[in-house]
Amino acid sequence: MKKRKRLISQLYPSYLLIIFISLTAAGWYVSDAMRSFFFARTAVVLETRTKLLENQIIKDLSPLNEKSIDLTCKEIGRISATRITVILPSGKVIGDSEDDPSNMDNHSDRKEVGMAFGGTIGNSTRFSRTLQQKMMYVAVPLIKDNKILGVLRTSIPVTFIDNALKPIQRKIALGGLLIALLAAIISLFVARRISRPLEEMKKSANRFAEGDLAHRLPVPNTEEMRALGEAMNQMATQLDIKIKTAIRQKNELETILSSMLEGVIAVDMDERIISINKAAAAMFNGKPAKFHRQSIQETIRVSGLQRFVKKALLSVESIEDNSILHNDGERILNIHSSPLQDAREDRIGILVVINDVTKLRHLENVRRDFVANVSHEIKTPLTAIKGFVETLHNGTVEKPEDTKRFLGIVIKHINRLDAIVDDLLTLSRIEQEDTEKEIKFEEESIKDVIETAIQVCQAKADEKNIHIDFGCDKEIVAKIDPVLLDQAMVNLLDNAIKYSEKGSTVYVECSSMEREIVISIKDHGIGIAKKHLPRLFERFYRVDKARSRKLGGTGLGLAIVKHIVQAHGGSISVESTPGKGSAFKIHLPRA
Repeated sequence: MKKRKRLISQLYPSYLLIIFISLTAAGWYVSDAMRSFFFARTAVVLETRTKLLENQIIKDLSPLNEKSIDLTCKEIGRISATRITVILPSGKVIGDSEDDPSNMDNHSDRKEVGMAFGGTIGNSTRFSRTLQQKMMYVAVPLIKDNKILGVLRTSIPVTFIDNALKPIQRKIALGGLLIALLAAIISLFVARRISRPLEEMKKSANRFAEGDLAHRLPVPNTEEMRALGEAMNQMATQLDIKIKTAIRQKNELETILSSMLEGVIAVDMDERIISINKAAAAMFNGKPAKFHRQSIQETIRVSGLQRFVKKALLSVESIEDNSILHNDGERILNIHSSPLQDAREDRIGILVVINDVTKLRHLENVRRDFVANVSHEIKTPLTAIKGFVETLHNGTVEKPEDTKRFLGIVIKHINRLDAIVDDLLTLSRIEQEDTEKEIKFEEESIKDVIETAIQVCQAKADEKNIHIDFGCDKEIVAKIDPVLLDQAMVNLLDNAIKYSEKGSTVYVECSSMEREIVISIKDHGIGIAKKHLPRLFERFYRVDKARSRKLGGTGLGLAIVKHIVQAHGGSISVESTPGKGSAFKIHLPRA
């Protein structure tokens, strides 16, 4: 078996090459450092020459002797091969070793001059338009009695430094070029040998990143590369297993959350929403994507829920509370929280479960009211019956006419109990048949059903001289149970006649709309206050209890009507104004 080469046997020559190139770079650095050194030494020399002239020039500045200063500059400049310039604070040149001061520009804008007038030694290197060559300038402030009288500037050409360094730089550049060429050839050879398996690994890694975890990369012939290749293949296998498991678990979790009727919200410690299911998003009029990673305090404007989340995040145990949501009416939310932990059991937030218990609470209230009402409705006649029967039983009634009257009252209350029981049985039968879908619907004429109901109620209407105005098209038909719908119409007509004034009119109309059939019963009776309308169809609910009992109602008529209409897949609505009458409308789906 061919022995695999170690990676170091391929990289070591490259390291030698890098060392050689680094030495070459160091040579270039030295060359540059030499140039910087020469420039620095030149600046020191100029500064020294300036210091030597400083006292001599200051003597001619106070008092000012421009001619003497100019002659001094020219003489010293010629001897030292240095250009010497003296500038007043105004920028005027009063002495120069190379030119006539009167012909020279104002020097206040020169960098080194400005620095000198600032109290420091100025230094700059630039091209001189006067001498047409690159110059180094050093300017020193001339100070007497803590006052700057002027600036003494010395300068010399620095082109000799560049000229001296050019041969060295050419040699360095040539050597660097040869080394670079050699390094390029060797690097190309080595890089190809090293990069080829790495490229293969890169391609394989890209395929892994694209989701092709079934792919396997070829194993290189070096020990280190072989181990890396095998590790990557093993990693792909493990990733494939873990990703498939995670996707399956995620899909299962999403399916569970989506199918839940309860709202579920996961909130981190910063009150940001980690996850929210469809039920919770729908409660707050949005979609899950709208709430993701958003602050619950900003996106869900329910003060009770916001306070609950703050409290739950501070609590280490599960808590429970109720909140009111004003959305399409008042809704009651039961909220429960549990701590949310990561794989290391570190707390990362809370899980909030929200139940809309509005209907449940409403049903509880209805049940409680129903029990109270039915107990009252039954107990009242029973109490009366018991009282009169006991009176008759004790023999305290002597007159036959009183006995007859008492027995009449007993019969009246028994009939009332019988009516209540009949209505309760009717309601129970309608609900049971609707639940079990035993109600048989047939296409029938709505007009025939209403006419039958009017005939039943006509006698009561005639007693109060009430006219029933009826209008309906014979062709309007719907899938109905004629007996049940007739009972609903009789109950509504009976109420309209019962609560209307003598000599008034009750209007009954039937119209066919695009998607529904509407039956309207309108009277001009006493009307119903707005506060009673939401509970009007509850069992035993009475607007005026005394008046209802006096007129012989059981308090179940409208509840029976509601359940009959709902059994037909329709709805009932009411509009009423006290003193002006009421209008009940039955909405039935078209056949």
